[in-house]
Amino acid sequence: MSRFVLIASSLTLTAVLAACSGMPSMPMMAKAAPYSQDMLPDPVKVPAGHRVAWETVGVGEITYECRAKAGSTDVFEWVFVGPMAELKGRGGEKLGRYFGPPATWAANDGSALTGTQVAVAPAMAGSIPLQLVKANPAMGSGALTGVSYIQRVATRGGVAPAMPCAAGSTGKREIVQYQADYIFWKPV
Repeated sequence: MSRFVLIASSLTLTAVLAACSGMPSMPMMAKAAPYSQDMLPDPVKVPAGHRVAWETVGVGEITYECRAKAGSTDVFEWVFVGPMAELKGRGGEKLGRYFGPPATWAANDGSALTGTQVAVAPAMAGSIPLQLVKANPAMGSGALTGVSYIQRVATRGGVAPAMPCAAGSTGKREIVQYQADYIFWKPV
């Protein structure tokens, strides 16, 4: 490379740097706000002393079956059979799955857990209720290790079918789509 090209390149770089020095600096990217329970009904709030460990969005379906109502032979209802959903990150990446029964959350890293419902609270019309679940100890090691509570919030869809459930429909299954945020909590 000639001495002339090196000098010209140095002058060009110096000019570019000088021009940039007068430009305003790029604003810092704002951090995502931490998850807040403030707008949730009290029954589904996680007790103090816990922190959010994992946030996912469950996207999938819930199966219902037409059955005779418990203790009755002539009254029928849609009964929850189980869910099947992908657990995704806020950016859409697949992190695991949710299925049942029993209700099981499984992370792609091999950890999984089940839990027991503690409370529910109404959600917007046409959506399954908000829910608080007490987690059982996780199986395997990973994202779900040490989780003590799971919240189901921001629910959309998932309610039992609107179509009639009658004697002639006994055993018929219907699948409905749903979405919900699943927030996993660990002790502080």
